[in-house]
Amino acid sequence: MGPSSDRDTTALRLAERLIQLLDRGGFTATYKYAVLVGLMDLCMERTGASGAPPEVVTTRQLAEKVIELYWPHCEPYPERGVLRQNASRRKTHAGKVDTQAEIIRHIQRFRDRLGASPGASVSLARARRLAGGDAYERLARTVEWKLIEYPLPRLQNIGREEERFLYQYYFTKETPKSAVDRYQSGEGHAFDNRLAFQPGVGAALVALNGVLRPLIHRSWALMVANVNGIEEPTLERFLFGVERASLEPVRPALRALQKNLCFYCGSRVPERCHVDHFIPWSRHADNGLDNLVAAHEDCNLRKSDYLADDGHVERWRERSELHASALRQIAHDHSWEVRPERTFGVARSIYHMLPEDARLWHARAEFVKIEKARITSALALAPAA
Repeated sequence: MGPSSDRDTTALRLAERLIQLLDRGGFTATYKYAVLVGLMDLCMERTGASGAPPEVVTTRQLAEKVIELYWPHCEPYPERGVLRQNASRRKTHAGKVDTQAEIIRHIQRFRDRLGASPGASVSLARARRLAGGDAYERLARTVEWKLIEYPLPRLQNIGREEERFLYQYYFTKETPKSAVDRYQSGEGHAFDNRLAFQPGVGAALVALNGVLRPLIHRSWALMVANVNGIEEPTLERFLFGVERASLEPVRPALRALQKNLCFYCGSRVPERCHVDHFIPWSRHADNGLDNLVAAHEDCNLRKSDYLADDGHVERWRERSELHASALRQIAHDHSWEVRPERTFGVARSIYHMLPEDARLWHARAEFVKIEKARITSALALAPAA
């Protein structure tokens, strides 16, 4: 059995266990979904030049991903307000009944302090942190502690037994908050924040992304729908739909960066052109500037959720490399996300997993066979932040 067969077998076994976890996990909040999607995202975003996913991620990295995932969920749902994501009820110090998940509540409070408008991205919070504010840092530390305290040491329970089939961790359910506080403040405490993937799991999570992500999103939406008593189809679009964040603020700048030309066909685009996600949103939710290109409506609609071919990938990498400073300036002007190391890590992870006979979108209804060596070379040279 070769490496490819081993990888396929690991992926199938992992998929079976995750389906069991989604069906039987005894969680009252939606944390298990956020953690699973966060782990998949980190595997994709931190894929190296060779196409290999990371062997280890940290609780801090996962906390920042969970904030990203829950961020749009903290906007009011029509006529409902911010939706509850916890099925249990608890009494507050004031004697009121609170049914909101704690992480959601902390993100909500931070958004309120920030004065975040509807549709504002989490990159605005990061931008303000870089400008000297420490509120985001406090939020990230709080979320990290909540993950350590509850879902991370319990996520791999199926029934009453824990089987560490996803990752190994090096703390216990009884780890005190004081120990985590000392580690977070840099006081040299021996707390170990690593989440070490079991052999083959990182690659399997990347390989299964296209199947697991919609399954997890649907299970997540069903739970929130049941807790709040609303119809699930509309809710899933609200929680995870691409239209949640408007791309309008950066459209003129992207169009100007491309000299008013469509990224795909090279002809002139109108002022109200489309903004396309080069790596499709259905594959990975990334609104970073490196992943956004100005395009004709027809090119955008025909490309849809397909992956672009070798030539497009090469020009995409060249655009980010040649215009890195311009992209950073656009990000600064609009408080937008620009993280090329993440965007191109995702691209490497997706293209690396494609079979040798995969066909990629070229133009209109034309598809061409992948040239993996050409794509691997292009993405190995992808720019860093």
